[in-house]
Formats: sequence, structure tokens, C-alpha cells
Amino acid sequence: MSANGKDLIIRLDKVCMAYGGHQVLFDVSLEVGKREFLTILGPSGCGKTTILRLIGGFETPTAGEIYFEGQPFSSVPPYKRPINTVFQKYSLFSHLNVFENIAFGLRIRKQPEGVIKEKVSRMLELVNLKGFEKRSVHSLSGGQQQRVAIARALVNEPKVLLLDEPLGALDLYLRKEMQLELKNMQTSLGITFIYVTHDQEEALTMSDTVVVMNQGRILQKGTPEEIYNEPKNVFISKFIGESNIFEGVMPQDGEVVFCGKKFPCVDRGFSRDEPVYVLIRPEDVQTVEPQSGLLKGKVQSVVFKGVHYEMIVRENGHQWMIHSTKSLKVGEEIGLYFTPEDIHVMKRNGVAP
Repeated sequence: MSANGKDLIIRLDKVCMAYGGHQVLFDVSLEVGKREFLTILGPSGCGKTTILRLIGGFETPTAGEIYFEGQPFSSVPPYKRPINTVFQKYSLFSHLNVFENIAFGLRIRKQPEGVIKEKVSRMLELVNLKGFEKRSVHSLSGGQQQRVAIARALVNEPKVLLLDEPLGALDLYLRKEMQLELKNMQTSLGITFIYVTHDQEEALTMSDTVVVMNQGRILQKGTPEEIYNEPKNVFISKFIGESNIFEGVMPQDGEVVFCGKKFPCVDRGFSRDEPVYVLIRPEDVQTVEPQSGLLKGKVQSVVFKGVHYEMIVRENGHQWMIHSTKSLKVGEEIGLYFTPEDIHVMKRNGVAP
């Protein structure tokens, strides 16, 4: 069995979870490959942390089964699972220095002193904290404390590392820095990372595979590119990045009508005259001279976002968001241009935009 062409290490089979009669997971099935960086992404309360707790053994599913390397795993206690967890609150031991925090699990296992020193030194080098061995954890920055927590989890050589929003307490600069470091660690160690976040950028930056959840269900699983470029429904398209979404109709394959005009598109497999939603990302809309545009509109607002300008354009009663490196003037009439490949058509499935 494989996930994304890789051997499976964890499989959830129709897992359900309820607390006091309140259902939080509904028939969740998920495959995780060995050496995969898989991120579970979704809003607060969607069930992503519950999945992590089930895999870690802190909870037992009310229905379904969890398999580890093909064997039933739900009844295995946490301390017998080759899995470690890094939480958002690092829970470092304040009375121990950096070295002893990392060495804690090895000492519990009664590892020889020489082995402990060698393994802790290797972890310190991996997380760029060599020379910090005797430092108090109170003297460390948030990013350094996070590195200690990761090293403490990795030093026991787990087959799977669970990470529950570990960057949430860091500032923007440190989060971006640690995103790259975590991905590099996972690649160099060759172990499976299962990461939970509500931050879309984190998910897209680090992951081999992204799983989008909402209300206790998995909505879509795919590569970051697939999730961003081919969202399966309106919720995903709105949750992952900015979107222009319009109601439309598919007269036939390769044609879609929206904003009062018919456009060629690349989507197939819809019924004749099927009502659909049409998604076009703001960065895929080009601003051109009015006579050169597929549609014409008037600029309503312009906001500088650092790497681009975000402009709202009003077009025949429809509102468009456009991201461009070129600023336009409020009140200016412009043309909007996009290619058939920029148009993404989604089934309505009863979900309003």
C-alpha cells in the first residue's frame, strides 16, 4: 500500500470521534506515507488537532481504526508508540538547562551517558543551537525555545513527529524562518512529519501533501499546487488564498458563462447547462487598456500590500479583486484580461460563495 507513491506508515480508516455525545470527526479516512511532510489545514474547531491526538494515542476513536505500518494501533498506549509530539506551548522544564531538556527522554530510557551526549550534541547541531547546552531555557528567545522543544522530540528518534501549531507563538519573521528550517530538518532526517495549522502559507510552504478539513470532515487532499490551483469547492478556494468567485453556467464542456459573457475554459465533465461557480485568482487577472479587455471595469480602491497592489474593480455590477505590481488610479477605467487556463470551474454542491 502507498500514499503518493510512498509506503504507508499511518492509515486512518473511517475514524469517528465524539466528546460527550458531540461528534467532532465523521468517518475520516487518511493515508500518510513514510518520510512524508503532511499538513492538516483548517479553521479552529474543524477536528485537525483531534486527529493528531488520536494518532499520538492521547485519545481513542469512538469508531473506526488507526493503523501503524499495517497493524491496528488504536489500543496502543502513547508511551509504546514510536511517535513524539511538539505542541504550541513548548512545555520546557524550567529547572533544567538546554542540554538536560533535550536529554530528558533519553534519561528516562536509561541510555548510557556517552550515548546521551552524542545524541544531544547531534540534535543541538541540527537545530542550530550548538554552544547553548548550559543556557537556561528562560534566557532563550521564542524561536530558540521552539528549537529546543523540537530537538527534545527528535532525540528519541521517533518514526513520526506530530506538530500541533508549533509556530503560532512566534512573530512573522521567526515563523517564516522556522518554516524553512522545519522542512529542511524533515528532509535531512527522513522521518514523517504530520503538521497541524490554520495558517495557509505554512501549509503551502512546507508540505508535500495538504489535507483541508472543515466541520470534522476531510474536504480535499493533494499537493500544495493542487489545493491552491484546483480547489474542489468554494470553502477551499476561499480558505486557501484570495479568490474572485462568480455564479455561472456550463453550456457544454470547454465553455462557461459568467459576468454576462461566454468564455472558453479548460474544465470538462459537467452536465449541459449545469449551474457552477467560477473561480479566478486575483494574481491571474491582467489589467489592460479598456478596448483590449475581455471585460471593462472602473477602479474602486487601491491598497499597497508590500509585494503587490490590491485593487478592487467594479465591472457591470460585479466586484473583482486584482493583485498587480502596477498601481492604477481610483476612478480609472480599465480592461480585465485572463486566459482559459486562469478560469477554474467548480460544482456548486449547495455551497454558497
